[in-house]
Amino acid sequence: MEALSLRDDMSDKSAAAGQNSLQLIAFSIGEQTYGVEITTVREIRAWNGATPLPNTREFVRGVINLRGTIVPIFDLRARFGDGQTAPTKNHVVVVMSVGDKWVGILVDAVSDILTVNRDDIHNVPEGNAIDTELLNGIVTHDNRMVGLIDLHAVVTGAKMDG
Repeated sequence: MEALSLRDDMSDKSAAAGQNSLQLIAFSIGEQTYGVEITTVREIRAWNGATPLPNTREFVRGVINLRGTIVPIFDLRARFGDGQTAPTKNHVVVVMSVGDKWVGILVDAVSDILTVNRDDIHNVPEGNAIDTELLNGIVTHDNRMVGLIDLHAVVTGAKMDG
């Protein structure tokens, strides 16, 4: 499966979407839907494995070489504390920029491109520490709750202490 480049295809649409709207790439982990700003997404790739790294937490699947750039791959299911993903050919890696670095997150499937109003984004309810730590907010879109991923929080703490 070829990588799907989204950066050029979506730039015209995001400019026309308006100042108060936000475009998200939506993806699923089990029954839950999450999203990230489309401007952070560089490409979506089929899961082809990753080279494991020593002394990393269970949510770090390893690294891949993406056209000469070493990209760490984070297992989002494991990062949310639900155990490691048993990847199949249907799983995908969403490669994104976080600051000046690129990271990939392993997800079950990419489902949609959503346009949401910034005013419709709500705070994450207190209760689940992992959710409040890893999400920037929650938005309802077409009768489903979409958790907005805080990419900086997801990639923090990848190395083991000690």
